[in-house]
Amino acid sequence: MSARVVLGVSGASGALLALAVAEALVRVGADIDLVVSSAAKLTFATEADMGALERLQGMAAHHHAIGNVGAAIASGSCPVAGMIVAPCSMRSLAAVAHGLDDNLLTRAASVQLKERRPLILLAREAPLTLAHLRNMTAVTEMGGIILPPVPAFYLKPQTAEEIATQIGARAVDLLRLGPAQAQAWSPSP
Repeated sequence: MSARVVLGVSGASGALLALAVAEALVRVGADIDLVVSSAAKLTFATEADMGALERLQGMAAHHHAIGNVGAAIASGSCPVAGMIVAPCSMRSLAAVAHGLDDNLLTRAASVQLKERRPLILLAREAPLTLAHLRNMTAVTEMGGIILPPVPAFYLKPQTAEEIATQIGARAVDLLRLGPAQAQAWSPSP
């Protein structure tokens, strides 16, 4: 039986990150429950090539409308292995930090926290305000993992896709669904 993972996509810059996470989830054989915010659809239209959102949706086993707070993934009784929000806007981060389950993405994230399942947020903003930092602290104190999508420069990536692939693999590795996919740092001999 495949692991079931929720992938939330919010409206922050980073459409490539959503695709990279989905591809990494597919590589480990996970079934993806996809929730895409309205703002994320605009981001895809701005940042990604034609058909990128459709490719993302094609990797998902289940699609859920952002407003469908009655979806299975809104309940702790739905057996999922965890959730990744990639990218995670500061608005979504704040909603999770303060328990504002006002849409399916934030509700599903809250469910992961209450059920003590992994929640990985690829928080995407710079620079950070004190409010952002406090929200990150609150989510971390509740058991979530904040994974800013910072490039591993020591790997000497050549393209944005290489950077996104490494970050996506690192996020999925945190779910511990299989062998590590992210390229590890190794010291020179």
